[in-house]
Amino acid sequence: MPPPSLLQAVVVHPDDERAAPLFAALTVEYDARYGDLFGGAAQELTRYPTHLFTAPHGAFVLLLEDDAAVAGGAFMPHPNEDTVEVKRMWTAAGHRRRGLARRVLTELEVLAAARGARRVFLTTGPRQPEARDLYLAADYTPLFDPAVPRPTDLESLRALPVAERVYGFTKHLPDHTPGAPR
Repeated sequence: MPPPSLLQAVVVHPDDERAAPLFAALTVEYDARYGDLFGGAAQELTRYPTHLFTAPHGAFVLLLEDDAAVAGGAFMPHPNEDTVEVKRMWTAAGHRRRGLARRVLTELEVLAAARGARRVFLTTGPRQPEARDLYLAADYTPLFDPAVPRPTDLESLRALPVAERVYGFTKHLPDHTPGAPR
């Protein structure tokens, strides 16, 4: 398998046929981890119109290996000015533990900053400890106390207020506008 740096990062429309296997696997994964806790994966993945994940509002990035998507992610506008929200982060099961999610996240951050975003917001669930650890390692600021564990069983999660069922994160972006000093 080639290292993450040799994979091709492309910005595509969310309806690009290369993204279909990613969404299918993401649906299975979300349903397996969360059931209907958030309304079901199909509902979550269609909650926002696709145009929010395209320029000038957002972006959808795929990492391709031999023209097949092995990882991806997107961002869309957030209600807070100069902020985007990262969504749809995913790495295909056979390609995990290669740093691909980190590469996708970096691609999204650079693209968002180049389009004028100054901050990223995102959430992940307590049944995705690998995602939580990724965002902490990528210098995201937790909007929760990482020392206080959240329950991971579905019954206990259902008992929590909706806002407490997820881990929120934020990160300030460096200026990546063309010509700006790095």
